[in-house]
Amino acid sequence: MADGAAQNAGGRVTIRTVAAHAGVSVAAVSKVMRNAYGVSDALRLKVEASIEKLGYRPSVAARGMRGRTFTLGVLLVGIDNPFLTGIYQGIESVVASEGYKIMVGIGAARTPTEVQLIEQMIDNRMDGLILVATQIAGETLEHYARQIPIVVIGHHEPAALGYDTINNDDQLGAAKVVRAFVDRGYRDIAFVTQSDQVEHLADVAPQRELGYRRAMAAAGLDGHVRVLRLPRFGAPRDQTLHQILTAPDRPRAIFCWSDLDAIPLLAEAFRLGLRVPQDLAIVGYDNCETAALPMVNLASMDQDGPRLGRLAAKSLFSRIGGRRTAEHVNIDPQLVVRGSL
Repeated sequence: MADGAAQNAGGRVTIRTVAAHAGVSVAAVSKVMRNAYGVSDALRLKVEASIEKLGYRPSVAARGMRGRTFTLGVLLVGIDNPFLTGIYQGIESVVASEGYKIMVGIGAARTPTEVQLIEQMIDNRMDGLILVATQIAGETLEHYARQIPIVVIGHHEPAALGYDTINNDDQLGAAKVVRAFVDRGYRDIAFVTQSDQVEHLADVAPQRELGYRRAMAAAGLDGHVRVLRLPRFGAPRDQTLHQILTAPDRPRAIFCWSDLDAIPLLAEAFRLGLRVPQDLAIVGYDNCETAALPMVNLASMDQDGPRLGRLAAKSLFSRIGGRRTAEHVNIDPQLVVRGSL
């Protein structure tokens, strides 16, 4: 039988698709998947080859019939960002109270790595997934959400139907930063962000850039819009920060898309002998713990990572409990004013 001949009307590969492709019964496929006693090596190889070729994974309903594992998967972009620690702590506080365990994967902002980790988590029968700042496109997330409950943090897809999103309102946060600069008399306001090799508008960096551009236009500062981009992976970011601060037309105020870049920018400004904020005002985003240190004293937009984590975990448990309607939550970020502004 041709590949996909036994797919259901929605095009999803089912256990019957696998059985037809392998030329065996549905019961035989089930036995292989359950690692039942008495399955021959020949049958196992035949069924596993069909499963691999068709990309089959059990549906959420089928997984539910087998019972829960009381384990959740959490996919983080990395472990070097203190803000993500706050999100994880928020998730863990809710998960622990429900008697669940967590399996953590690090996607490193690389889509192939994230896809591999998600599929491994599905194969390991996680009861649900929380994805933080994923690079995966919405249509792919919808595909996985048909197999397992999913909640995504830091990914703006308000039209998503199969999974939930929990976000800080990144456009609003960027607008608040611009207004804070304008209220203090600044006009030459630049936005420092990642390179333009961002895969989706749903990502937080382009959302903040959009908020910055709109707020500058609303303030009548269209002619002062400046977006300065940093290399994303493996390139000399410090060198780019140095070039920004030593340029003849150095901005008077800089809004950094993340504290991860705002703090090194602030350090370079100090190294060059610039007075902050007299010569250069800087505002970051995330309000990580380092920003509050007296020697740093960085103004930053607080999006309350622990709260995002708690909301995501509660949303996921609601999904696991049977809710099918998508929920999309945006929380208002708050600017924490410190000495750099």
